[in-house]
Formats: sequence, structure tokens, C-alpha cells
Amino acid sequence: MISVNDFKTGLTVEVDGGIWRVLDFQHVKPGKGAAFVRSKLKNLRTGATQEKTFRAGEKVGRAQIDNHKMQYLYADGDSYVFMDNNTYEQLEIPGSQLEYELKFLKENMPVAIMMYEGETLGVELPKTVELEVIETEPGIKGDTASGASKSATLETGVTLQVPLFVNQGDMLVVNTEEGSYVSRA
Repeated sequence: MISVNDFKTGLTVEVDGGIWRVLDFQHVKPGKGAAFVRSKLKNLRTGATQEKTFRAGEKVGRAQIDNHKMQYLYADGDSYVFMDNNTYEQLEIPGSQLEYELKFLKENMPVAIMMYEGETLGVELPKTVELEVIETEPGIKGDTASGASKSATLETGVTLQVPLFVNQGDMLVVNTEEGSYVSRA
């Protein structure tokens, strides 16, 4: 058990029978009444986020998540195959569990598979990935006052906003948490 006063971003806890990751939290001490902790939690099984308020000092269960380093191999119908780099065991994960991650997943990419008591919860991507631009309009010089952007489609099919100087065939560094352009590779 862990006190809600000890919440940290990224901590995994068991609340109401679900496995949740703390995305954000705030300790609130009103002038009148007892202190409480307002938190934003993400359900690791369903991907849903929820705001929840706890009384200060309330105890919740701590969920021990194991991260297994694996490599994404290929898509097989509606499931995706990953391989453990040490044991060469293969693991299939249904596409419904990877909806967001599929935007950035490409073959042979190293990932971490989150597991809780033998149950696969999902895939943790690297913070940034390098993806190739397969389609974008050419940027026109002098077409901007400041900070203009255009949309570009990357090799995994995701579309995001990029600066005007990015061209088709360029390799980009993309932030997987926010789904945003970082820089050219």
C-alpha cells in the first residue's frame, strides 16, 4: 500500500480493481476543510483517463509493472508480433490494445512491453522515433510571417504539423508522447 501523499508522475497504482498510471497530481489544502489530492489517472487496460480525488493520507495499492525489452517484428492480420531479445520468445498483441502506438511503430523498433502479473497491458515506445516523410506540399519561400507550418504524412501513416522547410524524403525526429515534430534527423 502507498499513501496518495506519495504520488509521483508515472507511478502505477491499483484503484477500484483497475491498474492506473498517475499522469498528474496536485496536493490541495483548502482554507476550510481537510486536505486532499486531485489526480489524473490513465487506465493501463483500457487507455481511458479519469480525474479522481483522494483524501489526504488515503492508501491505495501499488501495482508492480514489469517492463520487458522487446523488438517489434511484424503485423499478422489484426495482431502485432514482438520478440524478446534475450529468449527469442514471440508475443502477439491485438491491434485494439495498440491503437495510439501504431502511429509510431515500425519494424525492428525496440520497445518495452508492460506486464502485470503475466497480463500484457501495452507497449511503451521510446520517447522519440525517427520516421521518413512520404508526402508533404513543398514550402514556398516568403510565405510566412513567423512560425508557419504545414502537414506531412510519415511512413507509418500518421499526419502531423511540420515547419515549411521539411521536404518529402526527409527523416524526422518525432515525440511519441505528444505526437509532435521535434527536429530533422
